[in-house]
Parts: sequence; C-alpha cells; structure tokens
Amino acid sequence: MFDNIAPDYDRLNHILSLDIDRIWRKKAVREIADGTAPVEVLDVACGTGDFSIAIARKAAPGSRITGIDLSEGMLDGFRAKAEAAGLNEIIAMEQGDCENLGFPDNSFDRVTVAFGVRNFENLAAGLREMYRVLKPGGKTVILELSVPGNPVLRFLYKLYFLHVLPAIGGLVSGNRGAYMYLPASVLKFPKPQVFMDMMSSCGFRNVRGKAFTFGICRMYVGAKDITGIR
Repeated sequence: MFDNIAPDYDRLNHILSLDIDRIWRKKAVREIADGTAPVEVLDVACGTGDFSIAIARKAAPGSRITGIDLSEGMLDGFRAKAEAAGLNEIIAMEQGDCENLGFPDNSFDRVTVAFGVRNFENLAAGLREMYRVLKPGGKTVILELSVPGNPVLRFLYKLYFLHVLPAIGGLVSGNRGAYMYLPASVLKFPKPQVFMDMMSSCGFRNVRGKAFTFGICRMYVGAKDITGIR
C-alpha cells in the first residue's frame, strides 16, 4: 500500500494537514537535537524522510541519522530528497522491519518515529525494539495523530477524517483504500494514557505526552534509564 501511494505521499500529507504537519515536526525536533552535541539518531518508519531531514538540519556537526522503513517505494522518495538537500553524508537509510531491528543493543542516542507507530502490526514488539537499541540515558520521541478530546472538535474531526480525507486522497493518489486505512488506523490507536502506559511497560522511564493543535497530534517522550535496567 505505501509503495503504491509513495509518489503522492508528501504532497497529500501537506494538503490534508493544511501544512500543520511541518509545525509538529519542528516542535518534536527540539526534543531530539539542540545543535550543541552530536547525536546518533534512528528514525523508525521513516517513510519519505521528512522527519529525518528536519532532524539532520538541526543536529550538531558529527551527528548521524539512520532511517529505516519497510517500504522501498517510500525510501526511494527519501533518497531523492536527501540528495537534493545535500545531506547524504549524515543520513543513511535502509529497508527493514521496524519490529525486528537489525542493530545491536544500545546503539542510538535518540530513537524517533513520526506518524508511523500506528502502522506497527505488533505495537508492543516495536516499542520493545526501540527501547532495546536506545542507549542508556537516551530518549525516544514519537509523533502520532490523535483524536481531539473536545466533543465538538471530535465530531468535526471524524467528519473530515472519515469522509473528506478519503475522497481527496483517493482522487489525487488513485488509491481511496489507502486513505480509508489512515483514519481507521488513527481511530484504532490506543488513547494517550493507554499508550504511555504501554511505553512504560516496555521499559521506558519518565514517559510524558504533549498535545498539539487541540489534540489532533500528540508527542510522546520516553527515556532509557542510565543503567539500562528496566
């Protein structure tokens, strides 16, 4: 499915979110790279690389960003964007299963995922893998779409998400099913406190969440204890 929609993915993301997704990424990047010290970052379910590229632009010299995604079609778009941005020397990417990462334990200072964690077949397995490859003292930053808590906003959100978005997405991409899957995956995703509890059960410490744009998007942050012991 993601291979099929890859050519139109970025354009539709920005259209359907009214370009607010760029603002959400910028806020999350502040949690990941402050430009003062180099960091090793793994961007899980990296897609076409918008988040990886945003991190690379703010990271201190000597940083390294690795993106991993299951879809080669999405990675093709990422490769073209990284080359156009002149970031090939600090960004690497590979095709792989985000629930079975091929990296040693304690490899990365930061593990990130933007709008991809809801696509994990086994959410707990993916979180445990992210925790495993995180260095002691490092942190994971997750951006994900969410459902607003306000009843009026929730009604309008569902109206847009379940009816308008699939129509526009299907018209532009030719794959209405993919844009019916998107709202379904968001509505099925665990509620914020449930997801934070899941992160804690997978080993993360000091788990916290923050709502953006009336709760349409949420950022979750969790750390790995300095000892590496759960």
